[in-house]
Amino acid sequence: MPLKITIIGTGILAWHLAPELERAGHVINEIYGRSEDKALQISKNLYNPTITESLDFSLSTSSLFIIAVSDNAIEFIASEIVFPDEAMVVHTSGSVPMSTLELTALDRIGVFYPLQTFSKERKIKFSEVPMLIECNDQLAEHDLEEIASSISSNVTVVNSEDRLGIHLAAVFANNFTNHMIDIAGRLMENRDLDLELLKPLIRETVAKALDQNPVEAQTGPAVREDTETMQKHLDLLDFNSRYQELYQLISESIRDSK
Repeated sequence: MPLKITIIGTGILAWHLAPELERAGHVINEIYGRSEDKALQISKNLYNPTITESLDFSLSTSSLFIIAVSDNAIEFIASEIVFPDEAMVVHTSGSVPMSTLELTALDRIGVFYPLQTFSKERKIKFSEVPMLIECNDQLAEHDLEEIASSISSNVTVVNSEDRLGIHLAAVFANNFTNHMIDIAGRLMENRDLDLELLKPLIRETVAKALDQNPVEAQTGPAVREDTETMQKHLDLLDFNSRYQELYQLISESIRDSK
C-alpha cells in the first residue's frame, strides 16, 4: 500500500532510503533537515518533496515519519517534533531502544533498521539488505512489515535488546574489520608499498569466512602458535605501541578461539 512518508534527517541513510521508498511506489512528502543544501541534494532524486526546517508537522498529510538522524539526536527530535493525528513514527538506529520514541506520545511507534553500511558514493541493492523492524503493537508491526517488504526481501521482527546485540556484532564485522584494513594500508604505506597487493587476499578472506566456519578458515601465525614469527611482527611494530597491543590482543583471541 503506497504511503506518504516524511523523512527526518539528511544524512547518508536518508540519501539512500528516500529514493528507494519512492521506487517502491511510496511518496516522500517532506524532508526535514537543519541543512537546506543537503535536503535539496536528496530532493533531486525524488518526485516533489517539501523541504522544511520546522519540526511542526501537525498539518502534514504523511502517515509515516522516519527519523533517520544520528543516534544521539533521536531523543531530542522525539521530544520536539509535532505530528498529525494517527501518524506512525519510527527511527532507523541499531542501538537506540524503541522506547525512546515514547517521548512523541504517539500510539504507534517502531524501528526501521537497515542492517547495512552506507556510503554516498556506493549504490546499495536494497532488496538484499536485512530490514530489522520492531513495533509497539501488532497492527503497526504488520503495516511496517509491508513497508519494509516493499524495498527488501529480507525482513525480520527483532526486539530492541536483540537488535542492540546484532548492532554489536555488526561493529565487529564491519567497523573493526574496516579499521584493520586501514591499519594494513598504513603498514604498507610505511614501507612505500601499495595496498593493492593485499586486495586479493582481503577478498578471499571475506569470501572464505562467509563460505565456511571462520574458526576453521583461520590461518596465520597465531592459530599455529608460531611465536617466532609473531615476535618478528611485534618487533616491526615497535614504532607504534598501540598496534603492538592490538596485535597481541587479537593473536591471543585467535589462539583462545581454537
